Amino acid sequence: MSTHATSPAAPEADAVEKIVPLMPIVLPVMGGVLMFLLAFIAVFMA
Repeated sequence: MSTHATSPAAPEADAVEKIVPLMPIVLPVMGGVLMFLLAFIAVFMA
């Protein structure tokens, strides 16, 4: 009997793991966008 040695499959890259290094840039930018949208809605509704 022959045995086939197979290496374990490489884990797929997770989408969250790709974004984590960008968090110091993404969070302030998204916070600014959110504040702009909320201010725009407040002025538009007034």
